[in-house]
Amino acid sequence: MGETEKDTIAAISTPVGEGGIGIVRISGPLSLAIADRLFRSSRIPPPSSFPTHTLHYGFIVDPEKQERVDEVLLAVMRSPHSYTREDVVEIHGHGGLVALRRILELVLQQGARLALPGEFTRRAFLNGRIDLAQAEAVLEVIRSKSERGLALALRQLDGSLSHRLRGMRQELLLLLAEAEASLDFPEEGLEFIPAEELEVRLVEVEKAVRRLKESFNQGRIVHEGIATVLVGRPNVGKSSLFNALLQRERAIVTPQPGTTRDFLEEVVNLEGLPFLLVDTAGMRADDLSLEPAERHGVERTRDWIERADLLLVLLDASQALSDEDRLLLQEIRGRKGILVMNKVDLPVRLSRGEALEAVPGLPCVQVSALSGEGLEELKGIMVEAVGREGLDTTEGLVITQLRHRQALDKAERALAEARKALAQGLSWEFVCLDLRESLEALGEITGETATADILEQIFSRFCIGK
Repeated sequence: MGETEKDTIAAISTPVGEGGIGIVRISGPLSLAIADRLFRSSRIPPPSSFPTHTLHYGFIVDPEKQERVDEVLLAVMRSPHSYTREDVVEIHGHGGLVALRRILELVLQQGARLALPGEFTRRAFLNGRIDLAQAEAVLEVIRSKSERGLALALRQLDGSLSHRLRGMRQELLLLLAEAEASLDFPEEGLEFIPAEELEVRLVEVEKAVRRLKESFNQGRIVHEGIATVLVGRPNVGKSSLFNALLQRERAIVTPQPGTTRDFLEEVVNLEGLPFLLVDTAGMRADDLSLEPAERHGVERTRDWIERADLLLVLLDASQALSDEDRLLLQEIRGRKGILVMNKVDLPVRLSRGEALEAVPGLPCVQVSALSGEGLEELKGIMVEAVGREGLDTTEGLVITQLRHRQALDKAERALAEARKALAQGLSWEFVCLDLRESLEALGEITGETATADILEQIFSRFCIGK
């Protein structure tokens, strides 16, 4: 552990702003000594004598002025039975920026330094309490957008992914040991693993790696949300529907077409599924006639159409199909989507049959974003369109991080190379090289072989105080 990891660190661990409770967290060798200098209560013993995992009522006092700063509860968690496996003290004061900042200032004056983003969790990793996959799960718990996302993050935090990877690595280590032994002691008369058995066992590990890698798309959707893009010509009510699904005014709605240029993204949960709604610029038949800003918006809309998991294709039911409508319907053919006939609160001039004739095969629903008519039906169709089977996270393991997918891809390629070397009758030295590469790739996920750059990239995403 470097010198900076031996420091005592402190930070405000609760969100900034007014609230019932705010917490200043301290971790490191000076934690209890700092508490002794700042905490006062009716009890005679100082905090350094408090039993671990106990909570005590008292006051934080400025030691120079002998003035009370706040009425608090002080929590003591002794090493190694704490989040960081160091001595940890938490000062639970009143929420509000002034009092918490004053407490933090006093703590820093007594010898602690301000924690870096994610440094408490980084210490939990460096001190062996959690591995790197579990550390990433801490952030996913905090940022979960749905109940399913939270359940997935908690499962990873509990070590389910780490346990599976550990099993793969143990099998590869056994195979590597056998292969290296056959190279080191070729004439000792010992029996080593036959090439046929080695290949069979490599195939099983490769299958397990591939299954885990292929779960990424499912995990990405649960983690980031189902990219649900609202598309249509200008003024068909995309922003109105966006607001109606969110049940709040998020997008600006005006009668003037072409007002949506800055795309809006918000997550809405439907039956436990996170849908990432994207309000886009209106599609036009003649892009070249547009001013540069609006043309750029249309180009970005087309980019979103390519990336979408689900399209909500809006038509104005109070008007006949236009050239712009037909152009859009032509562009989205073959994509997963829902035909949404909006503005049915007005006299209807576009029938469901006409709309479906223009783009057959899509489910169709009639709604009024203004009155709310048909919205519940639309929500149900959105859930059905995605399909629950592909998003079931109650069983099995699912990865959510692109970093994990890339590492698994690297491991899978190395295992394929090892089998190729066996099939070609090459020296087992080549097999051993590929096995080591696969082991290193799997170790990147849990942290055994992660570089300092990877650690920095991961923990810099955390907030200060976690």
